[in-house]
Amino acid sequence: GRVEATAFFTGTGVNKPRGILTYAAGTTNGTIEQIVSGAATAVTADGLYDLVYSLKDFYTANAKFVMKRTTVRDVLKLKDGDGQYMWQIGDIKSGQPATLLAYPVIRAEDMETVGASALAILFGDIATAYTIVDRLGITMLRDNLTAKPYVKFYHRRRVGGDVVNFEAYKLM
Repeated sequence: GRVEATAFFTGTGVNKPRGILTYAAGTTNGTIEQIVSGAATAVTADGLYDLVYSLKDFYTANAKFVMKRTTVRDVLKLKDGDGQYMWQIGDIKSGQPATLLAYPVIRAEDMETVGASALAILFGDIATAYTIVDRLGITMLRDNLTAKPYVKFYHRRRVGGDVVNFEAYKLM
């Protein structure tokens, strides 16, 4: 599962899924728009607002932020102009997720760490943007010869993924 998750973010498309972070920057089909954060090695409040408002209204209904745990830590510290924290902690009892600028936040350790030229935050409708194709079944090979008296089992499954809607998400 960890190898698959990493491939969905950074895979090359050769013998693995094409990762959601591997496309060139741009605004044409086949490229993903990348919004600058406003600081070379940090996330800024202005950058987050630019990111949210760069996405078309059609995709904001199901939009979510996706970021690494350390990026979440950095964003938790951001305050708006009135000194209020931008991040709203969710209520676990009622099932309300944590939100940032009124959008849910998903943690994914395969996102990049905040830094120069890093794609640390994804925002958009991921279900519309990225499709995962999973071939039914798992191939299993039983090996009772290699490590006698033990039996080894090798499992293989085929899975793929690719961006199908290039305007449904943005990166910062």
